[in-house]
Amino acid sequence: GGVGKTTAADAIYNKIHHRFQFKCHLGDVSDTEHRYGLVYLQKQLVSNMFKQTIFQINSVGEGIGVIKRRLQHRKVLIVIDNVDKVEQLSALAGDREWFGPGSIIIITTRDEHLLNPVRVNMRYPAKEMNEEEALELFSWHTFADNCPKEEYLELSKNVVSYCGGFPLALKV
Repeated sequence: GGVGKTTAADAIYNKIHHRFQFKCHLGDVSDTEHRYGLVYLQKQLVSNMFKQTIFQINSVGEGIGVIKRRLQHRKVLIVIDNVDKVEQLSALAGDREWFGPGSIIIITTRDEHLLNPVRVNMRYPAKEMNEEEALELFSWHTFADNCPKEEYLELSKNVVSYCGGFPLALKV
């Protein structure tokens, strides 16, 4: 955690979402599913896509049917953030055939093996930042500049070293 998976997914979504009529960003799926259940997430997905809340979904199986029927011929952009169970992916984006050509589904997870059952095309493992990148990120958040002032350089390098290249730790 904290290596920048969500931040990267958000940045990609924000950069390309205007190309899609049908789009949805499902944030922290793990927590949302734990609190409200998979049916809630399915309703959220379909409602966000069509800007309506009239979709009646009573079970995960019914939700899968609604998602497939309503989206199978549409080019969609979906972010499914912080997945921690294969059931979450199966309920929200179980197969690429559920969506039309040109669709992009971005999934973030700490457990890469969860991506195997859904036939993911491309994988981008998030990596820690190098020292130079980390110092620049820290500087932007701390000093509103790309590098620290000379009098804070050593202290800034110590903080960056302590944070270990994790963007979230550097921001905090």
